[in-house]
Order: sequence, then C-alpha cells, then structure tokens
Amino acid sequence: MAAASWKGFLSFGLVTIPIRLAPAARTERISFNQLHKVCHTRIKQPQFCPTCDRMVERNEIEKGYEYEKDQYLLFTEEELEAAEPESSRTMEILEFVRLDEVDPLYFDASYYAAPETGGAKAYHLLLEAMLESGYAGIAKVTMYSRENIVIIRAQKNGLTLHTMFYPNEIRQAADNGITDKSEVKEQERVLAKQLIENLAANFKPEKYHDTYQENLRTLIEAKAKGQKITAVPGVSKTPVVDLMEALKKSLTAKQPPSEKRPALHAVPKPAAVQKKDRKAG
Repeated sequence: MAAASWKGFLSFGLVTIPIRLAPAARTERISFNQLHKVCHTRIKQPQFCPTCDRMVERNEIEKGYEYEKDQYLLFTEEELEAAEPESSRTMEILEFVRLDEVDPLYFDASYYAAPETGGAKAYHLLLEAMLESGYAGIAKVTMYSRENIVIIRAQKNGLTLHTMFYPNEIRQAADNGITDKSEVKEQERVLAKQLIENLAANFKPEKYHDTYQENLRTLIEAKAKGQKITAVPGVSKTPVVDLMEALKKSLTAKQPPSEKRPALHAVPKPAAVQKKDRKAG
C-alpha cells in the first residue's frame, strides 16, 4: 500500500471518521540525467551558499519569505505549524453537490480515502449513503502547506478524493474559436453528429498508451544493443477544404485515420559497423 499523504478526520455533521489518504495515480515518464559533455559524469545540484563560499548541510537551512529584494522574514517550523488551520487535522464536508455540476477543469490530484482503526462503520455508512443519493461532498483539507478545496466521490470500492483548483487559478481561454462563428449548414451538422455516434464507445482506459514513452524505451533498448533507429514518416495533415466531402469520407471509412507519432524501429547495424565497434571496445 502507498504511504499515506495525509491522516486525520473526515466529518459530516457530528459524525467523525478517522481516515488516511493515499495517491490514486502518478505520472509515469522516462527521465534523463544531465551529464558533463567532456567526461559523461552526472551533474549534481549542490546546496551552496555564495556568501560563505561553501556547501551547506541540511540542518543549516531555515525558511524565509522575501518581502523585499534580498530582505527576508525568517520562520521556524513551530511558527509555521501554529499557522496551520483546522483543516490540517479535520476534513469537514461543507456541502453535497451533484457531480455533473462540477466542471472537470477544476480537478487536480486524486487520492484514495480509506478508514483508519475504529472508523470502518461510519466510513461505510457515509459511502453507502452517498452512493444511493448520487451526491459528492465538498470539503477543505490542508496538505503540503496549502489548504485545498476537495471533492469526495463515492465508488463501489470506496471513497475517492480530488483536490481542486481555486477559481482564481483557472485561466481564461484567450480564444477558443467562439468569436469566429462561421455559418454551419444543417446537413453538415447532421453528418458531424452521425460521425460522433459512429465513433462512440465505452471508456476503456487500458486501450490507450503513451506512444512517446514506448518510443523512448525502444530507443534506449536499441542504443544499449548498439542498433540504429529509423523513424517511420508520419502522415501529413492539411486543413479541410471541402467540409461536406471530408465528413462523408469519414463516415464511409471503416476506421477513421488517427494522428500518431512516427513509430521507432530498431535496425541492426551493418556487420562492418558492428565489427568496428567491437574493435573500438
């Protein structure tokens, strides 16, 4: 089980439930290290004080807020803990809302909420009541030096929690085409809806893969084996000129074309090159 990101109490009304939160998802990506081009040694990022002209140990570091250029207010860990609100210990459900009323644009990180010792009965009471009612809970919780608005969802396997962006953090779309409304013909609208219905399917996340990460793995494996890499050219795209014709062709096609990254294929080096490499080794 993943380490708990937060432990405390979940409350609604006078009911209090001890719970723990654990991350429900994490980003998977291949990372590269920075190396010195001369000797291929990994570059380190040291904690260095330019005034003392020396490296600094972790126990010598304190926190400061820059209120003017190079002027800092210093804070101890005890002072920062004293500033933590009640939501750092108790997550109180403030209200219940319909999930379809919440714009997914507000969603941030996801967590699983599980009951701690002594909280199982109240936890399952809340879970079953939320499942039957169809409501989601809105609460506040402080984690990682930030008070978050969260939405709590009930699923068959338990409660899930999603931290949310505040309204002032949502960026306004500069231009999403709404101001440039061209006249759409009724026949075009009908064909577009038909194309959407033809492409409609149940959401199955296991169907989707990160092609870029797969290509990187192929590249790494081939490099390790001394193979060369060739990229398959991608399909070029051009703006649609005849919209009606494009819609009709899309409907008659068995599988609508999808834009993909060029696939990488490992190609063994010629024998002469491999022999040369062995001599160099």
